[in-house]
Amino acid sequence: MRQHPQWLERGVLGCLMAMCLVAAAPATAERLDVRVDGLEGAPLANVLALLAIYQERQDDDLTAARIQVLHRRAPDQIEFALSPFGYYRVEVDANLTAPVNEAGTWVATYRVVPGPRIRIGSVRYQVTGAGADDPAFPRVFPLAVGDVLLHSEYERAREGLRRIAAREGYRDHRLVAHQVLIDPVAYEALVDFELDTGPRYHFGEVSFRQDLLDEAFLDRFVTIRPGEVYNADRLLGLQGRLLGTQYFERVEIVPLDGEGPDPQTVPIEVVAHRNKANQYRVGLGYATDVGPRASFEWRRRYLGRHGHRLSTEMSLAPSLQRFSADYRIPIGDPVRDFISIRPAFESYDTASRKGDLLRLQAAHSIVTPSGWRRTAGVDFRQEDYVLDGGRRETVLELIPNISWAKTVSDDPIYTTRGHRLRYTLLASQAPYVSATAQIKWIRGFADDYRLIARTDLGATLADSLEDLPASRRFYAGGDSSIRGWGLDALGPTEVQGGRVIGGRYMAVGSLELERRIQGPWSAALFTDFGNAFDPDYDQQWNQSVGAGLRWQSPIGQVRADIAFGLTKDDRDDGGLPPARLHLIIGPDL
Repeated sequence: MRQHPQWLERGVLGCLMAMCLVAAAPATAERLDVRVDGLEGAPLANVLALLAIYQERQDDDLTAARIQVLHRRAPDQIEFALSPFGYYRVEVDANLTAPVNEAGTWVATYRVVPGPRIRIGSVRYQVTGAGADDPAFPRVFPLAVGDVLLHSEYERAREGLRRIAAREGYRDHRLVAHQVLIDPVAYEALVDFELDTGPRYHFGEVSFRQDLLDEAFLDRFVTIRPGEVYNADRLLGLQGRLLGTQYFERVEIVPLDGEGPDPQTVPIEVVAHRNKANQYRVGLGYATDVGPRASFEWRRRYLGRHGHRLSTEMSLAPSLQRFSADYRIPIGDPVRDFISIRPAFESYDTASRKGDLLRLQAAHSIVTPSGWRRTAGVDFRQEDYVLDGGRRETVLELIPNISWAKTVSDDPIYTTRGHRLRYTLLASQAPYVSATAQIKWIRGFADDYRLIARTDLGATLADSLEDLPASRRFYAGGDSSIRGWGLDALGPTEVQGGRVIGGRYMAVGSLELERRIQGPWSAALFTDFGNAFDPDYDQQWNQSVGAGLRWQSPIGQVRADIAFGLTKDDRDDGGLPPARLHLIIGPDL
């Protein structure tokens, strides 16, 4: 074997290593600036989205050769991007300028003249099959001769007709023809659309396959009746109603094709898989009104075969301990209507009141046709509370009551348009009659702003404040009342001692302006005002102003507010009013 000199071997090895180092060294990407003139709005946005040279302008491996290839393709891509907006005579003046040195920038400029929009010259529209004469289908196509051809409008018209077919029971409908032809000479669009509905289907009997609840009870969830027009959306609604009860973990809707009395009748089988019976939740938290708080919840999703359910909740905080249970019996529409039996115990020790409350409520709650939840019931209460001078008193009451509540919201977590209303009326043999109104209103405007207003009003007809137990008196102050003061820190006060004892009347309001800063973060300015009042005591109007930071979480906004009590008198002359921090978590309405 022939031997190579060592110097030759070392030279070849060095060359190979140098080549490897050159190949491994990162290449410097070309700099590129892309400009599109002559367009604005949605057409410009679509061009930039489909223009490859614009999308790749900042790629790390962009080369001069790649730039030139992309530049040659750009005019066709611009024309294609403008066609959905009716522009079919587009002129593009494309220019590519190379950099003057290695550190320079390529400049790609496209001056676009979109030209006139094409219009529809003729429309052939036909509905055939069993639904040919169905008045649910429009007599004429949604796009007419002379209209500008917008592809989005054509797609909307096509899908609208298909939705009508599905809603009216034409499960086998098909599009025999659905095309738009462009005549470049006459510069007009020709629409050709034909829908064959096929036969019309109807619902058959609805049956259940499950092992949890009584069949007669489940039938009350079904709003579909045999013989009604088949509509897949109504099946989704039935599935949603059943899942919303939490009785079932999974619900399958199975159309039984071919098992009805005729080919166009479709029986429905609902296959439901039971959910876990028990649900537990343990929580730790903090609220400025009550301090640190621990909570425990137990929910029994179903009891027996008629959908009864039980929930219990215990909450422990330094100034408020509470235990409650809620046993519900579905009635009427089982998704919305129920009879509720609620025992509860509460022990409170705040700056203004102290006592224990044992309560047993029985209520009948339904949703009216106009969307109001109306709850009528009776409330048995035993309350031990401390009066002026430390004197303890016990009250036994049987109180009929009725309330109406309604919430309208575009989004329950972050509302931009909505309101919440609640009115309550109750009477006691003490005797007294009390009425309250709670209103909250939210409106978004200018994209990033929200205006939030709320008011709480209350009035009790009683001979004197002494006729009312502590829990039936009105107080103000706290996170959801007048910020800047603690929970129930405002209201009529003792003549001696100055302790807040509550009043027979209340009027509290709030105005808040919120602006989104970035992403889930927003800031707010607010003012709260009002008080609890009683004609036997001096009246005082209180007001606070403040600012807050908001973070939009999956369970609602986390609110951190700094409020200044303008009418507080415990400040140094010339100084700022005393400030109080408020932390609140929860949905808007």
